[in-house]
Amino acid sequence: MKWTLRILAGAAVPALVLICAAMLQAAEEGNAGEQSTGTAFRWIHFVILAGALVYIIRRFGRPYFRSNADAITDAIAKATAAKVEAEKRLQESAAKLSSLETEVAQFRALAQQDAAAELERLRAMTKVDAAKIGDAAKAEIEAAERAARVELKALAAKLAVDRAEALVSKELTAAVQEAMVNHFVQSLQGRPN
Repeated sequence: MKWTLRILAGAAVPALVLICAAMLQAAEEGNAGEQSTGTAFRWIHFVILAGALVYIIRRFGRPYFRSNADAITDAIAKATAAKVEAEKRLQESAAKLSSLETEVAQFRALAQQDAAAELERLRAMTKVDAAKIGDAAKAEIEAAERAARVELKALAAKLAVDRAEALVSKELTAAVQEAMVNHFVQSLQGRPN
């Protein structure tokens, strides 16, 4: 870009000089009088303006075009870097996408393993809970059986006492009672206090 500006700027000055020289010569060949002087001044005026224009372009245009070219070069470099980064991300995304199915299959296998392990754990816990419930039921049955035996013994004892009382009251007459009391009193008298 810089060399293009230099070639253009270098070629512009000689081209203007040649054009001015050709015009001056044409003016000299034309009318020699007043017209020729006016034309010559016009051409001189044109050459001065053209020279001033070339000077201004070289003086101020060159830095402007150079900064513009640098800005364009920087923009191209940034765009190239962005394109490289985008292509890199695209390749990474494509690689991740291609490995996504493998990862999904691994996650499914892991989930199935976890589900199987959880199912086994629940089965084991159910067996333990069933065993605990069975033990608790056995203990409750044994406790109920003991309570029933105690109650049965109490009932049997009460029935035996009632039956014995009935038998004793039937066989215990007033004479037998008096004999028993006398026997008790005599046994007390023979004992030392």
